[in-house]
Amino acid sequence: MVLNRSYETMTSKERVQHAINHGRPDRVPINYMTNDAIDKRLKKYLGLKQNDNEGLRQMLGVDFKTMGANYTQKPLHVSHNKDRIVDGLFGWVMRYIKNESGGYWDYCDFPLVNADEEMVAQWPFPDADHFDYDGLFERVQANKDYALVLGDPGLGCIINTIGFLRGMEQILVDLALDEPAGLMLVEKLMNFQLQKFERELDKVGKFVDLVWIGEDLGTQHTPLISKEILYKHILPWHKRFIDMAAAYDLPVMMHTCGSSSWVYEDYIAAGLKGVETLQPEATHMSAKYLKDTFGGRLFFHGAISTAGALAYGTTEDIISDASNVLEIMMPGGGYIFSPSHQIQDNTPVENIVQMYNVAHTVGRY
Repeated sequence: MVLNRSYETMTSKERVQHAINHGRPDRVPINYMTNDAIDKRLKKYLGLKQNDNEGLRQMLGVDFKTMGANYTQKPLHVSHNKDRIVDGLFGWVMRYIKNESGGYWDYCDFPLVNADEEMVAQWPFPDADHFDYDGLFERVQANKDYALVLGDPGLGCIINTIGFLRGMEQILVDLALDEPAGLMLVEKLMNFQLQKFERELDKVGKFVDLVWIGEDLGTQHTPLISKEILYKHILPWHKRFIDMAAAYDLPVMMHTCGSSSWVYEDYIAAGLKGVETLQPEATHMSAKYLKDTFGGRLFFHGAISTAGALAYGTTEDIISDASNVLEIMMPGGGYIFSPSHQIQDNTPVENIVQMYNVAHTVGRY
């Protein structure tokens, strides 16, 4: 795979800044999100070493790098079960689930599902002082030509992240019934994240280009929660992240899986600038619906389905699908070319290569 990039006239940073401000870059910015197994297969297919992440970025034309301060202390939680992985900072538990295409690590056991307020109060959480902000600054400076993103879909994420510890059913009950233990855990997580985020902004805010937060707010067809719960328990926390970023003139993009466009007007009013994931199969999430309804007011990241032609179609199918998304999304700027989620293990690597070829051919302005 040898992409012709001689037409490019911008750095990645310039390209992304033009796009998210609804300007006209030389081509659509490109991002890459994939499971580990597919990443390994793709590198092998392209003749790259397994640790050559930079070579893969250059080969695909990826414009983004995600940054964050690294933890410097001993793990707060450890695993005593060889069949489980325990997150060292927060203590959620995962087990490996095999499938026909490979497998993945999924959340299980939910250690705080029955926790009361006392147990939540005593549950070890990291301290924002125990992160390497100087090291973050050095990495930002070393990658200054890339579009640099601070945060990820876990920043500001309440339902999913608390669900890792209490289970999805219990966190939804917590939010609906104002359960004290669940709400205490939400406050504990959000306050830690805000403190760390503020320290990161103080160190590198003027050098990064974009802030990434997240919350899954839809099923495939309907809202996941009510507007009442959104206004009471979710949006006020997200507004604090958006306002903190705005103090550094940084746009915020939110990860929203499923049918989530029902919240976009509220988030636009709160200052959100972009949305990410964009699963086109979900209700009111097609590229055309989003562009017609929110174009010019939000920038879009994603919309190339990981559950459609990319995984199940021919190379001709993915060329057609990706070209169609570009035809809809490119006019007026405001689009970042990316799979709608992590590329899954059942995806042919030939289709991935063709998807990125389309970005470099059809995606030129």
